[in-house]
Amino acid sequence: MIQVKNLTKRFGERVAVNNISFHIEKGEIVGFMGPNGAGKTTTIRILTCYMPATYGAVTVAGYDVFTQSMDVRREIGYLPESTPLDVHMRAREYLTFRGKIRGLDRSERVAAIKRVADLCWLGDFIDRPIHQLSKGMRQRVGLADALLHDPKVLVLDEPTVGLDPTQIRETRNLIQELALRHTVLLSSHILPEVEATCKRTIIIAGGNIVAAGSPDELKTRIREGSKLIAELTGDSKEITRAVGDLGGVNSVTCASDNGWHRLTIETKKNADPREEIFKLAKEKKWSMRELRLEASTLEEYFVRITAEQAARSKTREAKS
Repeated sequence: MIQVKNLTKRFGERVAVNNISFHIEKGEIVGFMGPNGAGKTTTIRILTCYMPATYGAVTVAGYDVFTQSMDVRREIGYLPESTPLDVHMRAREYLTFRGKIRGLDRSERVAAIKRVADLCWLGDFIDRPIHQLSKGMRQRVGLADALLHDPKVLVLDEPTVGLDPTQIRETRNLIQELALRHTVLLSSHILPEVEATCKRTIIIAGGNIVAAGSPDELKTRIREGSKLIAELTGDSKEITRAVGDLGGVNSVTCASDNGWHRLTIETKKNADPREEIFKLAKEKKWSMRELRLEASTLEEYFVRITAEQAARSKTREAKS
């Protein structure tokens, strides 16, 4: 449904998007994440025909965004982070105006407004002036506008900004329901939201895609940076040496308190020596009160890989 190949965008000497490629299948909900200045918004603007690329190829619903932009606009619904509403209109008037722009006739507009008002919980607010609505309610009007023409593809940029916790949960459920009829590209800085909602995640930093995959695939990569925590009693030097000699262990640090030795154990890639540590403690007659995997979170993984990309970018700039 979305195909991006070797997409690059330059602003003078600065490369905002650097030769990225990805694809999104029909019915997928894909998270698009990145820190400020990563190239995320630039990519979205190219996908939605707001901005041309320097070079590369992009198709949406089978249409080329560079040569068939009007066809792309008919197939895409876009909710920007700052929803551009006419605050002097009532919500129904605004949606009617937008429906006319979309080419919907009167009966189609009436049916579409009723449909999106129900989907976005606008029933009690549909005839209020937009300037009287809260930020969260305005966000709902913007989402209704994006859905009005029943597009095949939805691009949602921070769709839960300004919503309360109940509305955030309802919006997540709505996005999952929308995937039954639409393909969804969801841009968000709220990492738990991406984890809870998306089937795949693409992380961009410094204009480059630095990670992509399903939640299970990312969890496997995250686990590679995880640590084991163990608390044992015995001779601290003997414990540190014996655990450090196990095959799956890279390094061990030890902190002691009241006779208990808390080990932080860095493991080798794809290694999990917990069973060996347990057997070793039993053999040496060490008391154990804790042995667990301290897995990294998606947030920690996100921070680590974006920091690594930033360091690589600085190194390239220094060399050039």
